[in-house]
Amino acid sequence: MTKKKGGGWKSKKERFEVIDTRELKGNFLPMVLQKAADITVGEEICVIQSFEPLPLYSALADLGFEYLTEKVSDNEYRVYFHRMEKKETTTPGDMEVSLKPTAMVNFKDIDNTLANIVVHFWDFVWGKGNPAIDKKTKYLLSLADGVGAGRFRQATRELVKAYAAGVTIAELDELFSMFVWNHGAGIFASEIGPSPLFGAYQLIKKLEKEGKSGSELLKELVEKFGEENPNVGTFYKKGR
Repeated sequence: MTKKKGGGWKSKKERFEVIDTRELKGNFLPMVLQKAADITVGEEICVIQSFEPLPLYSALADLGFEYLTEKVSDNEYRVYFHRMEKKETTTPGDMEVSLKPTAMVNFKDIDNTLANIVVHFWDFVWGKGNPAIDKKTKYLLSLADGVGAGRFRQATRELVKAYAAGVTIAELDELFSMFVWNHGAGIFASEIGPSPLFGAYQLIKKLEKEGKSGSELLKELVEKFGEENPNVGTFYKKGR
């Protein structure tokens, strides 16, 4: 199954350096991104996973890679990446990880078929090339839905993504005012206010007031409210 057309590099795909991520526990994306960043133009890697690693496609395309995907079996997908050019991305690796659906890896610990179904469902919702609802609005809707369901861990991750997508402080101010209106002052004070979501929102306001650039702010936001934060991350950490 070819996912993207490329040149003659496909004929030598059997000689690519192989990164088998099937047995890795936790998120494999940071390791692959770090490896990909060091690859020079004209070189390649092959990533093996037990489900189709759709989030990798856009992440490596942003770095200048083309790819070819082959389904070897129900439990083995091989994606061959060839670097056509060296692109500079506005989101370094640690930020890129926080903007991807890292929890997908958890599903393969249950069943590989389930992981494949979920990742394709994610691609249907979030990967459309010309969506009717722009991505920033989708993030805000998902954020609000998370708050309504009491899922502050999810809502915080959506806030980070929304800010990276260009949401403004003014938009966030109005959104949090709506939370007070829709959920009541008591719920806001006891549940939303002490949450990592509100902490991330306050950090954005503080750093913008200090004159931090967007990239500096996003970097600090990801460091404090990204995957390493036990109140936000999607992977089990001992002692949580």
